[in-house]
Amino acid sequence: MNKQQHLIALDLDGTLLTDEKVISERTKRTVLKAIEEGHIVVIATGRPHRASIDFYHELGLDTPMVNFNGALIHHPTDHKWDALHSPLPIRTARKIIESCYELEVKNMLAEIMDDVYLDQYDQEVMEIFHTHDNHPVTIGDLQTHLKEDPTSLLIYPHEDQVKELRQELDDNHAELIEHRKWGAPWHVIEIVRAGMNKAVGLDKIARYYHIPKDRIIAFGDEDNDLEMIEFAGVGVAMQNSIDQLKSVAKHITHSNMDDGIGNFLEDYLKLNVKAI
Repeated sequence: MNKQQHLIALDLDGTLLTDEKVISERTKRTVLKAIEEGHIVVIATGRPHRASIDFYHELGLDTPMVNFNGALIHHPTDHKWDALHSPLPIRTARKIIESCYELEVKNMLAEIMDDVYLDQYDQEVMEIFHTHDNHPVTIGDLQTHLKEDPTSLLIYPHEDQVKELRQELDDNHAELIEHRKWGAPWHVIEIVRAGMNKAVGLDKIARYYHIPKDRIIAFGDEDNDLEMIEFAGVGVAMQNSIDQLKSVAKHITHSNMDDGIGNFLEDYLKLNVKAI
């Protein structure tokens, strides 16, 4: 069974990455061994391209990538690949931004692909949102500076505003958007166009490689992984996952701090990974 080619989808934060935001040596060796044996590895993340491409290159990938929870499905090294970019309508974005001004959230950030628009300058927030000198940031009132449909909105509310904000999004924009909350310690709300999720990207990539669902292995830990874990024939939740994800996953592996991906792939794919 496991000699057949599999498609392996890796979430980043809390899954492939340790809490220190690095790939452990054991997991890296295992993923590279899986690639060497002919399996296809892809990254599927809520992060933008700019905040995930370094890990893509670290693993030596040459495959499509899912960013912004499915709002951008593209191939970083093959620009002829049939990319799919599904941004939010700017009218919807502006209504949400106005509501956030009224609520007086801490900060907001809009992204159009890798162009970044930050409402208020804050060095900590820029680090949270993975902005750096290689990608200039436009700082100032989003209602003024945002002129195109954004790929995503990131809202950084005060912790006691999270429930109210998500209820507001459900009450007024449910048909037009998807919204997810980042895990602790950041209570960030991520918003993309309705119908966009990681499973959409994974389905497109699986069709491209002609991989059936029963040979799709997907790893995740948060609520933005739910659709992907349910979609995959082999949906795997990390031990550090939220309970909701564990309840829909077909397997549970060790945590992101205990080489969960490495452990599962070695066993499931019968990989002979040499220790250093």
